[in-house]
Amino acid sequence: MRGLVLDAAARPLPGALARRPAEVMIGDDGGATLDGPAYLAALIECLDELAGADHLDGVELVVASAQWHSVVPLDAANEPLGPVLTWLDTRPRAPAGVTGPVDPDDYHRRTGTWWHRFYWSVRLPWLREQCGNDTIHFAGLIEYVFGTLLDEAVMSISQASGTGMLDLRTLDWDPEACELAGVRPGELPTLAPRAWHGRLRTEYARRWPELRAARWAPPSGDGAASNVGSGCYDSRRAAVTVGTSAAVRLVQPASAGAELPPLPEELWRYRVDHEHVVTGTAFSGGGNLYAWARREMKLPEGPELDLALARVPPGDGVPADPRLGGDRPPGLAPAGSGALSGLGLSTTAVDILAGLMEALSRQVTVGVAAIESTLGKSVQVVLGGGAVAASGWWRRSFSVALAPREVHHVRNPEIGAVGAALVAIGRLDGASGLERIVRTDEDESATATRSDHPQYPS
Repeated sequence: MRGLVLDAAARPLPGALARRPAEVMIGDDGGATLDGPAYLAALIECLDELAGADHLDGVELVVASAQWHSVVPLDAANEPLGPVLTWLDTRPRAPAGVTGPVDPDDYHRRTGTWWHRFYWSVRLPWLREQCGNDTIHFAGLIEYVFGTLLDEAVMSISQASGTGMLDLRTLDWDPEACELAGVRPGELPTLAPRAWHGRLRTEYARRWPELRAARWAPPSGDGAASNVGSGCYDSRRAAVTVGTSAAVRLVQPASAGAELPPLPEELWRYRVDHEHVVTGTAFSGGGNLYAWARREMKLPEGPELDLALARVPPGDGVPADPRLGGDRPPGLAPAGSGALSGLGLSTTAVDILAGLMEALSRQVTVGVAAIESTLGKSVQVVLGGGAVAASGWWRRSFSVALAPREVHHVRNPEIGAVGAALVAIGRLDGASGLERIVRTDEDESATATRSDHPQYPS
């Protein structure tokens, strides 16, 4: 969890950053959860730290880049009845006897999603069964947080689209998705209307008087925000973001009520805002593969690891299936589906890491090709996220896999915050990305500028 302050052009102010760890509890049963109250407490600590350093003076607008797909059951007092399910949780199962949408293809076109354990249409009935409580309603992590801090609890169109239960054209809850989820009136969040803004509750306005008059914008889904912050705000460029997981996404204009662009059966679609959709695919592997390999195989860090990887030619890593965390939709492989093959007595830990990274690069390339099939043209690709920022070798691996496309790398480590701010002020084109990206086949150090290297780490 990070809190930072940006200027009027959505550029992070050096040093105005507070961060707190947020631990995902991983279970052998496929569980992957967060402690909601602990997360809220971490956010409050971040704001306290920023306020204590006078960084909140003059702030007029508060924005959030928030994780898609999370869900937490709440009681009537907005208190969690259990932990927050994250996107990585693979435990939910459809109720016995429920067979799914009448027309799966039409359901996919309307909601941009599938009837899948990843989405609320399957998660809500499973959660209700776990809680055994009739006095219940549901929210995502950011809705729980905002519902505590602000004077009104709503869900943004962007966040609602990540539940898999929003009709992307009408911008209302989809009746069939609601029926599949078994929801009753009042159990889903209220959808934020256009131009909605929240205000701090009185007790928090007293705690942070600098934010008393500040408006709080509807949160942006983290993937949509990252695209915009990378300069990928139209169909010229696709963003490949590698954080904990990985995703490839393309933003296109699509106003409420208008016909939506074509959607291949293997891709999902969500909303950036009322005027734009984001289409793509995602993978459970990403920086978590890099972290797992480094931790479990006691790999070196920094320059020493870079030098070791540089001795592995592209394509020479161990053949690998990178699905250690299972499949993201529409796939159904459970957690623990990763695999390594072709191991020999000369195989090194670095060979294994390289194989995992190359395997993800190939997965991403297939996703980019699927997106291009809807456009009839090739796209430029912009790499972003902390995992690719940490490894020049991985950036080159992506470049090889994505050839002959033009591949760039965005250095700004806070693309999510920048993108959320640009969405909130209606300036999706405000970060062209050109001033902060370089071709992966260029000397990045030679083209770097001071603004590309904030005074805080990613």
